[in-house]
Amino acid sequence: MSATVGFIGLGSMGAPMAQRLLDRPGGLVVCDTRPEVLEPFVTAGAEAVDAAAEVGARAAVISVAVVNDAQVRAVVAEILRTARPGTVVAVHSTISDETAHAAAAECVGAGIEFVDAPVSGGAPGAQHGKLAVMVGGSAAAFERVREPFGHFADLIVHAGPVGAGTRMKLARNLLHFVSFTAAAEAQRLAEAAGLDITALGAVVRHSDAVTGGPGAIMLRDTTAPVAPDDFWYSILGHVRDLGEKDLSLALALGERLGIELPLARMALDALGTGLGVGSGDIAKERS
Repeated sequence: MSATVGFIGLGSMGAPMAQRLLDRPGGLVVCDTRPEVLEPFVTAGAEAVDAAAEVGARAAVISVAVVNDAQVRAVVAEILRTARPGTVVAVHSTISDETAHAAAAECVGAGIEFVDAPVSGGAPGAQHGKLAVMVGGSAAAFERVREPFGHFADLIVHAGPVGAGTRMKLARNLLHFVSFTAAAEAQRLAEAAGLDITALGAVVRHSDAVTGGPGAIMLRDTTAPVAPDDFWYSILGHVRDLGEKDLSLALALGERLGIELPLARMALDALGTGLGVGSGDIAKERS
């Protein structure tokens, strides 16, 4: 519980995450290439060092929040020069799962645990201790990081072995950015219809906060087709029927306004199958 934590990379995500660790017993060692971002941490009582190797020599759990795969590889290599056996290196950056596996292989020879631990929730989530962390690594390493991660996250998921955390984050972000693309399509339709798209945005944020947005249907433990006598069949069939009706109406509006809605067309074709209940009557009629 009182092990010293190191934090490497104090950017837009790393800084608020590390700030949540300042009051934690055991001490905090921080490292960044920019001296000016270190000053507030030193003032608050953290120890600042110049290189990742110095963090490796001082900390038992080391969080890494750098920009990309190349930086992750470089930082991990430097940590391994000085880290003691039993140290846990946790990478919060969104990287390739292949990079996570390669870094873990380098760590194991030194008796060091590696976890890929990407986060979701953005800087506001970090500031309020509301991040979700998806951890890929051994059960022992997961137990070691749960306590320090709990200072900046209120959902810590053991996704599986090394690489699983990264794969979960990539799936989560696929939904995130496809949703952004769909939001842009919805705005084009609304704008062409003469609507205030800022008001539309307010409605979307309000209703998603109540319903949970796309995550509200992510409750089954498989994507296999749903049997007609399954509990979920009537529920997801109802979702499909509502969705196909509304998507067909939006497409009809787009056709009248001369607005192309390729994502809506794809969604109408794929919604029922994606939900596991097959296409409904409306999708079948349009195919």
